[in-house]
Amino acid sequence: MEDNRVFNFSAGPSMLPLQVLRRAGAEITNYRGSGMSVMEMSHRSKVFDEIFQGAKEKLRRALKVPQEYEILLLQGGASTQFSAVPLNLISATGRADYAITGNFANIAFQEAKKYGAVRAACSSADKGHTYIPRQEELDLDPQASYFYYCANNTIYGTEWHYVPETGAVPLVCDMSSDILSTPVDVSKYGLILAGAQKNMAPAGLTVVILRRDLAGHELPITPLMLSYQRMIDKDSMYNTPPCWCIYILGLVLDWVEEQGGVEAMEANRRKRAELLYETIDGSRLFTAPARADSRSYMNVAFRTASDELDAKFVAESVEAGFTNLKGHRLSGGMRASIYNAMPMEGVERLADFIRRFDRAN
Repeated sequence: MEDNRVFNFSAGPSMLPLQVLRRAGAEITNYRGSGMSVMEMSHRSKVFDEIFQGAKEKLRRALKVPQEYEILLLQGGASTQFSAVPLNLISATGRADYAITGNFANIAFQEAKKYGAVRAACSSADKGHTYIPRQEELDLDPQASYFYYCANNTIYGTEWHYVPETGAVPLVCDMSSDILSTPVDVSKYGLILAGAQKNMAPAGLTVVILRRDLAGHELPITPLMLSYQRMIDKDSMYNTPPCWCIYILGLVLDWVEEQGGVEAMEANRRKRAELLYETIDGSRLFTAPARADSRSYMNVAFRTASDELDAKFVAESVEAGFTNLKGHRLSGGMRASIYNAMPMEGVERLADFIRRFDRAN
């Protein structure tokens, strides 16, 4: 790491690879001889079209996205997709199942209720969202238009370590905080959505990967900008897309490929998370609330036995060169978000700091 950069454990927007930032900085005033910045060029221009199509193809290659799936590069964040998903998909039967395993899954659930008969197929609220229900605990509706779940819960530090089996019911998954960190069999899903600001790009870009046959059945009330079929027809360019974010996505995907692809990201995420969990489990002060089989590899939530000690830890962590370790207001404690761009050095230093704090307190 450069001397003037901190180890940023933010849940999002998160760290970007230093290599990507340097390349973007070198190209910021004159993109590859075009005489202008990517932030200035027309989204209809040939030079941006190459950036745009390149980013889509790199993402298709990184996640091995089958050809019968469309890749949409949209605006509005994952939260806009909480509405877009039911508006576009629920018309098949008027029913949908949701897995309530955290704050954002619950918000998506509440939003979907506006558009059909939506039910909770499971909920982890009974234990403060500290676990992921097992397959046999899912109460599935075979007539649901889709089954929705959030793969990784940033606030509570839990993650689905299996893909739910729902028979003929299409799977819809919010992968905002673990996309590109682990291999995904896209063919098991009807739709994947992800806000970019964790593992892919700056805030402002939302990726939707959609099986083509699911588009074109939106409710009549679907707003113009939320229609998947319209966005497919216009190749995500009904209006000006988030051009700069798409450019950065392309650079991040180059970096992922140079590191060894998504398989290498999986190996790295395991090393980072295992070191932190081993350190926390081996301490006297700290505990990780998430059930062992549900622990997130992306967001490590932990705490001491008192709010005062938690506050002291966060304050001293800033002095030690770390930032954004304070937990979410809903869960308290601390949270270390260790997305793809977090170097192993940052996790090693945090583990050392946790051990020092443990001894001193």
